[in-house]
Amino acid sequence: MIIGIPKEIKNQEFRVGLTPEGVGTLVKSGNRVLVECGAGTGSGIEDTNYAQKGAEIVTKHHVVFSSSDMLIKVKEPEPSEFGLLRPGLITFSFLSLGANPALADALKRNRVTAIAYETMQTNAGSLPILETMSAITGRLAIDIGSHYLKSSQDDSGKLTGAIAGTSTARILILGAGIAGFHAAEAALNIGAHVTVISRGEARLTKLKERLEKYEKLETAISSPETISRAVRTADVIVGVVRDAGGVAPKLVTRPMVQSMQKGSVIIDACIDQGGCVETSRPTTHSNPVYWYEGIIHYCVPNMPGAVPKNATESLCSATLPYIQLIAEKGVKDAIKDSNTLSLGLNTDNGQIINKAVAESLKQYSSHS
Repeated sequence: MIIGIPKEIKNQEFRVGLTPEGVGTLVKSGNRVLVECGAGTGSGIEDTNYAQKGAEIVTKHHVVFSSSDMLIKVKEPEPSEFGLLRPGLITFSFLSLGANPALADALKRNRVTAIAYETMQTNAGSLPILETMSAITGRLAIDIGSHYLKSSQDDSGKLTGAIAGTSTARILILGAGIAGFHAAEAALNIGAHVTVISRGEARLTKLKERLEKYEKLETAISSPETISRAVRTADVIVGVVRDAGGVAPKLVTRPMVQSMQKGSVIIDACIDQGGCVETSRPTTHSNPVYWYEGIIHYCVPNMPGAVPKNATESLCSATLPYIQLIAEKGVKDAIKDSNTLSLGLNTDNGQIINKAVAESLKQYSSHS
């Protein structure tokens, strides 16, 4: 199989689809691997590193698309790449298709076999690819929230960590999955008071058990009233709720945001699924924040891109076994053999395959 690694063109996306070690594994198995010139530069990987592992370095972006049987990307194809899609092409990347009808139409129209990292799920219920990035996202969210809280331009600069004689910052985390756990642990480790709200009682119980040594942890079952009360006193809100393949629920309304103390910070880490805060809109690493009603909003869709080296290594470790399976057996047989890959299949033969994605796109269209 010919496997292509294009350079990511999303704003400030410095991750790359495969490491040189991953490329070497595929080449040893008899595959050709095409790597676009400069694809790994943002992750500290030079073209020579790939070439030494057997990759062919390609100078033109469109040639990687046109010459490959399967593309390994980090983020979804951008609108400027829609014209490079073609029938029979396999793409393996994050898609967040439920909140992106234009991309869904492009993939269907061009009859692309598109597998999404975020909807891949094991028989045990884990999300093997998404979870690797979620752990990074959770920890980054606390670093970012701390930075903007202490540098608030509203004269309310505040430390998230506990210092004798000062008030403790209150951090509200919406979601108790992998990202929520890592955000909570990171915040508790610096002495913040943490409230985690989730609709999943089992997840909250598991989170409490894993963080039982911390005294400043509160948990609650999600409801509009519970969220509203917690929002009013929060210095930092971290939104990490997800709907696999779908659109994130709007948990924090505009009036709730207006009730917050000026200079507080919102990190909407599910903005790639539309965001869980009504006042959120996508931002970029180069222009990451904006103010609304005196509240700082950070809504970068590709947060792990801020630490590209670690994120690329973690992502490749998770995706490589599935890439190998597809390369060895072909995409159709690989999907038959792997229920995890089957759940990752979002589009094929001009159709939306994943039921959750199809339902989300239907709901998205009805509300637009």
